[in-house]
Amino acid sequence: MKYIGSDNAEHTPVLIHRAIFGSFERFIAVLIEHFAGAFPLWLSPVQLRILTIADRHIDYGQSVLEQLTKAGFRGELDKRQEKIGLKIREAQLQKVPYMLVIGDRELENGTVALRNRKDGDQGSRTISEVINSLTEEVRLKRTPIPE
Repeated sequence: MKYIGSDNAEHTPVLIHRAIFGSFERFIAVLIEHFAGAFPLWLSPVQLRILTIADRHIDYGQSVLEQLTKAGFRGELDKRQEKIGLKIREAQLQKVPYMLVIGDRELENGTVALRNRKDGDQGSRTISEVINSLTEEVRLKRTPIPE
């Protein structure tokens, strides 16, 4: 590619391109805007958060997290000594798709109380039920309408 300059000679153009966002960054920005930050389960960086009610539930919570991680899910364990309502509220504000609450009943029965970001309480489930349900949701690549 050449052009004729003011000196009537051929010159090779030089293009300096500068953009705030590159193509990858633009794509991510479009996704964030489209989903209003509430990514579907399969796309969410943190797919689930395990919320313990008391210190005595932390070991079981860690065990649940290990099983879910082994099944291929990205999760976190919130073992802070805060009220469970606050932990749930923070997870919802951070748009975590699923919350698994662990208290005395769940510890005793080997279950978790499952909550999702959109519909709230989903009831008590075994870990294998949670894994099967979430695996199916990821397989189908469901994309709910953003909230």
